[in-house]
Amino acid sequence: MAMAETENNETETPEQAEAPTAEEAAPEAAAPSEPVEVVAPKERRRRARVAKASQSKARQPRTPEERHAERVAQRGRKAQERRVERARSREKAKAARAGAEAQTTPPREHGPGRQKIRQGVVVSEKADKTITVRIDVAHRHRRYAKVVRTSSTLHAHDEANDAHIGDTVIVRECRPMSRLKRWRLIEVVQRAE
Repeated sequence: MAMAETENNETETPEQAEAPTAEEAAPEAAAPSEPVEVVAPKERRRRARVAKASQSKARQPRTPEERHAERVAQRGRKAQERRVERARSREKAKAARAGAEAQTTPPREHGPGRQKIRQGVVVSEKADKTITVRIDVAHRHRRYAKVVRTSSTLHAHDEANDAHIGDTVIVRECRPMSRLKRWRLIEVVQRAE
């Protein structure tokens, strides 16, 4: 019989030999562990408040000078953070401006000694040597990106009474010629049909 037991022990794998039997594991599981206290969330918050209050009471009271010094130090830290953030935003804006200018910078339309030039449609030729020109402008709204169409009228000097209603003309800025006329007809681009 002793031989049979040794043969059985030899046929067992090492894992089986190391694994505890159900009888051995039962006392460990049955042993009572520390009871876990179940605390309601309200009670947990109340205990945290009490603990925090007891810590603050343990601190020594500070003098007004100490509190003032702490406030000054905190203000200094915040001011330094603001300075860094402002410098960063200035650099970012400068880089954005440089990138926008590098893309396309159209030549200035007019400046000292350079008059404005506009193209428009003649809407009236009733007055002698004067035409009324409608200038249509379409631009994209900066915020809403919708195309906004506007028009304005101006009076231009037409020495030869060459332009007629419906003609597309080019006018150039000039000296004041009357109360309303500050433009002069340069050429008729397209005649009305």
